[in-house]
Amino acid sequence: MARRAQMELPLPATWGGRRAGAGRKSPSGRPEKRHAVRPAHEPRHPVLVTVRAKPNVPSLRSLATFDALSAALARAGRNDFRVTHFSVQTDHVHLIVEATSRDALIAGLHGLAARTARAINRRLRRTGKVWNSRYHARALATPREVRNGLVYVLLNFRKHLRVTTGTDPRSSAAWFDGWSSAHARSAAPCPVSDPQTWLGAVGWRRAGGLIDAREGPAAGATAPGCRSA
Repeated sequence: MARRAQMELPLPATWGGRRAGAGRKSPSGRPEKRHAVRPAHEPRHPVLVTVRAKPNVPSLRSLATFDALSAALARAGRNDFRVTHFSVQTDHVHLIVEATSRDALIAGLHGLAARTARAINRRLRRTGKVWNSRYHARALATPREVRNGLVYVLLNFRKHLRVTTGTDPRSSAAWFDGWSSAHARSAAPCPVSDPQTWLGAVGWRRAGGLIDAREGPAAGATAPGCRSA
């Protein structure tokens, strides 16, 4: 079974003592799990990541915010870390990333958090934190898990917005080449990198075939191993 990891974004935090009820409370009101030792990262496995915005951050799906965020994601790629798919919801972002090592994964996500926060604050002319101090990450270790992860990320707006047709304009769906039917590809510069892992590029296609744009997470569904986002 693929391991699940809850990791910490590189944002300042003040932690309380060990007494019951002490410590920083979740700003969203959601219970947060304790920190766990980060598991080893297998470079062959794409990773599904969910990052949640602070409650006072305006909708991430607004055109201005989305443009700033997607441009920052496009600049987040490194030789050892890449974003291959994403979708932006009102108050959180889903990503599928690849990394060549555990250190590259952590550094890449930390850098991505800082870069996107700066871009959003600059565009909105605001200051302060953008992201919650923790994110959820889960390795996708099988073709079926990767395919399910792709449906969850690219068609997540079905879950939140109850949309029944088309693909999400606030995602990388317009550059995705794995749809089962023809979809117009965007002429804008592609904000994501091509998958380099076998699972991310080829393997998932052997677990159910190409993705029908009418698929999508069921209402209330969560990504395997991830808290509801």
